[in-house]
Amino acid sequence: MKIDSYSFGNIKIDGLDYRSDVIVYPDRVDDKWWRQEGHLLQLEDLAEILVLKPVVLIVGQGLPGLMKVDAKLEEYCQADGISLIVLPTMQAVERFNDLKEKKPLVIAALHLTC
Repeated sequence: MKIDSYSFGNIKIDGLDYRSDVIVYPDRVDDKWWRQEGHLLQLEDLAEILVLKPVVLIVGQGLPGLMKVDAKLEEYCQADGISLIVLPTMQAVERFNDLKEKKPLVIAALHLTC
């Protein structure tokens, strides 16, 4: 999967436009993803991803970076050997495109708005 472009509220992945938050797996996009609390990413919000044991998990915090990551998620990733990268979504998209070819399992959870 390649992220072609991102702007506030819109992301284009492999030529398809999405207008809701997404999880980008190596082979598919989940555009039905949402969090229990809008601007707080918690462990439970990523249960499906964490079962896969990604090498790298990239979190896009929105264009200005307002979404926060709960400390329990950070602790879980550290204990499980998952490299957690948390950035505003524009930079997260760039990092995903750069790392997806270099690491065996890179997954991105991207908040598209604030």
